[in-house]
Amino acid sequence: MNKYISLLFCLCSLVILPLEAQSLLTPEQLAKREKRKNLIVKEWNTDSKSNTRWLDRVKVYDSQGRCVEEIEYASYGQRWRVTSQYNDTTGKVVEEVEYNDRNRPTRIKRYEWNADGTKAKQYNYLPNGKLYSVKVYEYTFTDK
Repeated sequence: MNKYISLLFCLCSLVILPLEAQSLLTPEQLAKREKRKNLIVKEWNTDSKSNTRWLDRVKVYDSQGRCVEEIEYASYGQRWRVTSQYNDTTGKVVEEVEYNDRNRPTRIKRYEWNADGTKAKQYNYLPNGKLYSVKVYEYTFTDK
């Protein structure tokens, strides 16, 4: 009987864990995401003397209100670009790819997350896929 209870507990935790991860978002964060669904935000700069405008930055949001692409421009064109991929069950970023001004990948970041929604590790890869560094996040709370 205990085997069945522990099996049932394991199956329930597999179903409930993704729901708990999504519930880590506050109502304010959920409302912000709702407003950003399928949104494209363009930031423009304007010269005060000549009134000429130029594109500074573009952010693209997906159907769930998550930023999937951000591009910064300079006078010569694209300065850099970052694309993000998300885990469908947790809603957390699992991979970011950074591109240079020639739209070539310069760095790939992959993330691992703790069960409480905090970042655990960041793996940094070269464009050829070779791992070159790992960043580990440590969270310490003090009683002050």
